Amino acid sequence: MLLSGKTAIISGAASPRGIGLATARRFAAEGARVAILDIDAGAATDAAASLGNSHIGLGCDVADKSSCEQAVARVIESFGGTDVLINNAGITQPVKFLEISAADWDRIQDVNLKGILFLSQAVIPHMRGRKAGSIACMSSVSAQRGGGIFGGPHYSAAKAGVLGLAKAMAREFGPDGIRVNCVTPGLIGTDITAGKLTDEMRAKILEGIPLNRLGTAEDVAGIYTFLASDLSAYVTGAVIDVNGGMLIH
Repeated sequence: MLLSGKTAIISGAASPRGIGLATARRFAAEGARVAILDIDAGAATDAAASLGNSHIGLGCDVADKSSCEQAVARVIESFGGTDVLINNAGITQPVKFLEISAADWDRIQDVNLKGILFLSQAVIPHMRGRKAGSIACMSSVSAQRGGGIFGGPHYSAAKAGVLGLAKAMAREFGPDGIRVNCVTPGLIGTDITAGKLTDEMRAKILEGIPLNRLGTAEDVAGIYTFLASDLSAYVTGAVIDVNGGMLIH
């Protein structure tokens, strides 16, 4: 098993059809003990219980630094440490540029970008002490192509910020044995996209995807598994596209 003996924290992992929970299931199947963090504490507890007895679920608002610190402290108390952090939590909003309010901007930036800062700041001192760790951050094809299907420009900006932040983290913490990478999914079938795609929209989108299908949460979970495992021991500062060819550089 690829993650045997490892412990992992995954944020935003309580949604039944989401990438986070799909990743948690894959990690558990590969032998990891998983801590699911979610702003909905009850949902996090239920999601962890669905994985088995050796996993935990905790409430955590990634946009609140003290909430991140408390959650990570509880994980380390429960597991004795953590080897992997998956910064998966995120939100989106389908609005046009001129419609973005100050409150909209702050909310999208806080969860998608500041949340990665706060949760990573809570975990890295522990990883640094152990001279080992893997952090993977959720970005988006929206950051690379200047807009997605559902997210507004403030979402694209936040996800582009994730790329820059993660690369800077990779450079700073590489000497401590900590790897930091990004995943940039294309259009994935999750609760965020459910019910929003008409047949006409789907057909038009698929015209631009060489693999001729939408992605699944499991597609992204597989890449997170690679980045969490020793298979990627010499990979840091990388950006891995999971978009079916929607964007080919």
